[in-house]
Amino acid sequence: MERVASGLDVLVETRFAPLRGLAVGLICNPTSVDLRLRHAADLLHEARGVRLAALFGPEHGVRGDVQYMAAVGDERDRRTGIPVHSLYGCGTDSFRPDDSKLRGLDALVFDIQDVGARYYTYQATMLFCMEAAAHAKLPFFVLDRPNPIGGRAVEGPALRPGFESICGVHDVAVRHGLTVGELASLYREERGLALSLTVIPCRGWRREMDQRGTGLPWVFPSPNMPTPDTALVYPGMCLLEGTNLSEGRGTTRPFELFGAPWLDPGKLAEALADERLPGVRFRPVSFVPTWDKHAGARCHGVEVVVADREAFRPFRTGMACVGAARGQDPGRFRWRTQPYEFVKHIPAFDLLCGSAREREALESGLGWLDLSAAWTREERAFVRRRARHLRYK
Repeated sequence: MERVASGLDVLVETRFAPLRGLAVGLICNPTSVDLRLRHAADLLHEARGVRLAALFGPEHGVRGDVQYMAAVGDERDRRTGIPVHSLYGCGTDSFRPDDSKLRGLDALVFDIQDVGARYYTYQATMLFCMEAAAHAKLPFFVLDRPNPIGGRAVEGPALRPGFESICGVHDVAVRHGLTVGELASLYREERGLALSLTVIPCRGWRREMDQRGTGLPWVFPSPNMPTPDTALVYPGMCLLEGTNLSEGRGTTRPFELFGAPWLDPGKLAEALADERLPGVRFRPVSFVPTWDKHAGARCHGVEVVVADREAFRPFRTGMACVGAARGQDPGRFRWRTQPYEFVKHIPAFDLLCGSAREREALESGLGWLDLSAAWTREERAFVRRRARHLRYK
């Protein structure tokens, strides 16, 4: 069987031929490594015939030392000395490089590992950089990487107009099943961008493969995404960010654990088992987050244990978890009302779901099964839209 290679590995094999003679700006983070764990910034800095002129750092920064929803500043990269421009500041405008940062460049190159969920802010970074490149008439290159949770399954509701945010920048399914290169193709077409787009494809990746099946190294895409297992549950368990429940930040298993000080873990696990969700089991747990929600307080909840990766449906599972926790103690449960990803006037849960429908359903006593038929229709519509952009079998 052919070994899987990322777009960066393929570019290295060509001795950077597509970029030769160009002054490039690289949009990157710690995941931008080849099979030997060499960083793309270092490789391009040393490449003959290519001038690495600028680095652009998304949320968490070029080298990944900034926490979630914390502003990233401009600086110089400590290893290469190349100027680093922040693409994650104090507002949505900070995601978009302005013309002054693009002067002197011949192309923009994007190389960041996505996790396969609409919420992940790197997708917004890519889209806004594509729009900036189109405006500046710069070619845009995407060094493709496998979707770590596979490329077949599609799950979750559509994003409705008026609910766009950094965690939902374009209407794709919550679990979209695309690589960043395929997303870029879809964005270019559906946003009507006059953009020269080149995708350096992965080699050897097939849609049924998850991250462990690729043999490629896993580098934390963000501080709370430590393993491919985290990525698999994330399209559902990120919904906990829109509540006052701990999603396990401040533990060694973020998004695989959730709870709150007032919950009964045994009853919660039983209630979730009764939902008969496919491919998943629930273990009663107690944990103490070291930071973030309920820091220092003993929380009680469950561990989400995926028993069958193919059958598992993370969004439906996440909705069931929120519904079960709310149902156990509606008086202490709260929706998050603080600003979320720079949005003040829409609840975080609605931004994550793409509309108010899911929150309002839970408030009226409905559950995930009551919404599943609507999701299925929206999932099928997205499958049809994405078909023309698929690069891999």
